[in-house]
Amino acid sequence: MTIFVENETDYIFPFDPIETASLVTGEVLEEENCPYETEINILITDNEGIRMYNREYRNIDRETDVLSFPNVPFELPSDFSVAEEMEADCFQPDSGELILGDIILSCDRILEQAESFGHSIRREYAFLIAHSMLHLCGYDHMEPDEASVMEEKQNHVLDRLGITRDISD
Repeated sequence: MTIFVENETDYIFPFDPIETASLVTGEVLEEENCPYETEINILITDNEGIRMYNREYRNIDRETDVLSFPNVPFELPSDFSVAEEMEADCFQPDSGELILGDIILSCDRILEQAESFGHSIRREYAFLIAHSMLHLCGYDHMEPDEASVMEEKQNHVLDRLGITRDISD
């Protein structure tokens, strides 16, 4: 698995963001039975930056906590066979890795939400990555039953990793 993490903010996290991202993405991919090595890009920006991306790519002119840009056009969540049908578009030619997609996080929102929810910054960061990874695997939460599935999967991954709400920085 290749994970590229770029932090364009001045904030220094009280944990290793690459290590945590690797743990969470790896656990999600294992839970979703991904049969491939993957490539994932993560950008950490501020509220202004994520608002710009949200406006540019989704025509929504406001900040958010996380944006997910899947590369694989899943018809069913975690049905990775669709990637094989679109090999040229879905796999990195040099490494052979499945290009799963991009995640953009707002550092400002990570800090605000961690404080608001009363848990660690690492827990909020990990939660948003787990959430976004499920989007990259074809899940959505537009309907209540979809939201319930995503919530259960996110919590399961974080519990397995021991990144729970009661752990502080």
